[in-house]
Amino acid sequence: MTDADSPATVPSAQTPSGAAVGTKSETGTSTATTPASAPVAKKVPFERTHHGHTFIDDYEWMRQKESPEVIAHLEAENAWTSAQTAHLEGLRDSIFTEIKTRIKETDMSVPNRRGNYWYFSRTKAGLDYGISVRIPISGPDDWTPPEVGEEPLPGEEVVFDSNIAAAGQEFFSLGSFSLSHDGSRLLYGVDTTGDERYTLRLRDLVTGDDLADTIEGTFAGASLDPSGRFVFYTTVDDAWRPEKVWRHVVGTDSSDDVCIFDEPDERFFVGSGFSRSGRMMFVVTGSKTTTGYWSISVDDLEAEPQEIWPRVDGVEYTVEHAVIGGEDRFLITHNRNRADFELVDVPAADPTAPGRDVIATEAAGSNGELHNGELRSGETHNGELRVDDLRIEDVDAFADFIVLSYRRGGFARVGIIRLGDASSPFGPLQELPFDRETGTLSLGGNPEFAQTSVRLHFTSMSTPAVLYSHSVADGTDTVLKRQPVLGSVDLDAYSETLLWAKAGDGTDIPISVVFRKDLHQSDEHDEHDGHGDPASPEGAADGVGAAEANGSAASAKPLLLYGYGSYEASMDPYFSVSRLSLLDRGVVFAIAHVRGGGEMGRYWYDQGKTTAKKNTFTDFIDVARHLIDTGWTSPDRLVASGGSAGGLLMGAIANMAPELFAGISADVPFVDALTSILMPELPLTVIEWEEWGDPLHDPQVYEYMRSYSPYENVTEAAYPQILAVTSLNDTRVLYVEPAKWVARLREVGANALLKTEMVAGHGGASGRYDAWKEIAFEYAWILDVLGRSDVETEA
Repeated sequence: MTDADSPATVPSAQTPSGAAVGTKSETGTSTATTPASAPVAKKVPFERTHHGHTFIDDYEWMRQKESPEVIAHLEAENAWTSAQTAHLEGLRDSIFTEIKTRIKETDMSVPNRRGNYWYFSRTKAGLDYGISVRIPISGPDDWTPPEVGEEPLPGEEVVFDSNIAAAGQEFFSLGSFSLSHDGSRLLYGVDTTGDERYTLRLRDLVTGDDLADTIEGTFAGASLDPSGRFVFYTTVDDAWRPEKVWRHVVGTDSSDDVCIFDEPDERFFVGSGFSRSGRMMFVVTGSKTTTGYWSISVDDLEAEPQEIWPRVDGVEYTVEHAVIGGEDRFLITHNRNRADFELVDVPAADPTAPGRDVIATEAAGSNGELHNGELRSGETHNGELRVDDLRIEDVDAFADFIVLSYRRGGFARVGIIRLGDASSPFGPLQELPFDRETGTLSLGGNPEFAQTSVRLHFTSMSTPAVLYSHSVADGTDTVLKRQPVLGSVDLDAYSETLLWAKAGDGTDIPISVVFRKDLHQSDEHDEHDGHGDPASPEGAADGVGAAEANGSAASAKPLLLYGYGSYEASMDPYFSVSRLSLLDRGVVFAIAHVRGGGEMGRYWYDQGKTTAKKNTFTDFIDVARHLIDTGWTSPDRLVASGGSAGGLLMGAIANMAPELFAGISADVPFVDALTSILMPELPLTVIEWEEWGDPLHDPQVYEYMRSYSPYENVTEAAYPQILAVTSLNDTRVLYVEPAKWVARLREVGANALLKTEMVAGHGGASGRYDAWKEIAFEYAWILDVLGRSDVETEA
């Protein structure tokens, strides 16, 4: 029903303006009609005063989550959004069908050895969640995973069926899944509301029955010790900060559990877990800039945790247990002396003793180009990688080798170091190539300490994920699984490239781009097929591709530009089945690797946080302008997208450069940033001060955040169309932020829509089919804004 078909209605005093108004049918039940107008939120002035400045917040009343009036307002917003997008129902159905048709609904993972079993998961058509299963290994030397088909293997048994556990629940999330080494017990944690608070239970895998043990209100990431005797879990404080680590003895009441670690500093999260070797348990505390580690030997899990390195403000480190030359050692990645981290090993018995460098240290030579302190050349030094080339991110130890995960040249890389004896413990770092100009290589699941090969994932914007096994002994690679893409998809029809945009301060910003070849002329868009040099801005003069010369408004294409730019999170190139529904309709997809992320090293992150945060926003705007100026797109064909902290980015660019975008899609957006960061009682606030600054106590930070916080900088402007999606039970970015933002935008005449998932958390719907429907909803809206909603395509 269109608005013109709807009967005129007048909202009552109890009904938010514009809400769907019901009429009584002959049966006496209420039937909703199409809203006659957008909801108009009431104004209740609320004064917020800090550092001599007072802000009048008319919509702070929406923070009362339990208020029937707030719920009614959110439901009215949902009704309006539903009405305004009703014409897209057919397109949503088509996109959902395309996604469903292209994904292998009945599928299985590659078995992974853990102890005496091969574990893997199955998904079945029509079921939302995976089923964890296992079969016994054939013997201690069985390292070749069995081939799995749709039929159960001999001896296959179900470990955990999430579909059974989720039965009758609108939301389901598995937050802990930990096995004893012998495979006789399973610890699992379940959240059925989306608030990320899990109930822990134990299952006897011999009988299939749950034990009496039940632990309520835990954080994610609980673990069962290798013997299956103890459970270690984390609880939160009143601000929902992981605060305490507890030890539970299996078979006892949770009221008898012992707190083994209490972190009083509100800047720090706390957690715990076991090493791959199974010989150490670690307690970890972390803020945005500082880390602490404590260890407990599994020989005495009732002992007090022992601090590994003293916690020092500004020093971050991680610890991995290794056995080198028969001695227990700790591999420590740290930034004591180098912003991009280095790797040392120390004796586990005396971790403060002088350490040994694991990777050779040498200043970059003539073969490496340094840019803002970061090496961007793809070359190595005399064939050997040096630590100065790398942003070290993680280390994984195995019996005979260690695996290093790092960034080089802007991309995620993996290298292997073979272990020797005590006199010569470390071989050279050998980088594993992926023979592509762009792409993402990362470590897969490798749970066994004694395994002789490592599993790796490779993907790119146009390459479905490949899981393969790399033999450390002979360097051979074996493909274990390729991400299936079903239907009539021709993967050769898609191409990707890496572009560079020049920021206002001269910094080169990388842009990952993917598109369908037959819908875009390669000579217009500086396409790279692996034979050029897109890995540096010199691949195009002054960071400008051939499109500048050949591009025009006529050749401009609809483009979706994604960005994040916070927490040093790298938005690495990846393949997406659902994204094909955009590409096949002629939409170009691009990722702006803006500062605040971690793509180019720690410098990249530092230049996009606290009082340098605006670089994130201006980088994104400069990327958008570059794509427009070089003919890739035009303002009327450009939509921006981002979620969570990327939603803050969306809100900022909406205020700063609304003329560049036809639409903005913001998922769970952090758009009332200043209000939230001023409230230490809110979840996650105090720990966030090291990311954004502390406006509560620092007037300069307050003024800086006030100058960009999206909600309070909404002004009289010609805003693009805006879609904000949130979840009522989100504990990370509260629903109230986008709710207030949309109300304020609508007050100045913006065409803004709000969609609230009433039973979900930060990640949205939990079941895969509902998640696909959410994607279809947002994609349909984007295509409509881009004028591509009527384009026919094949699944």
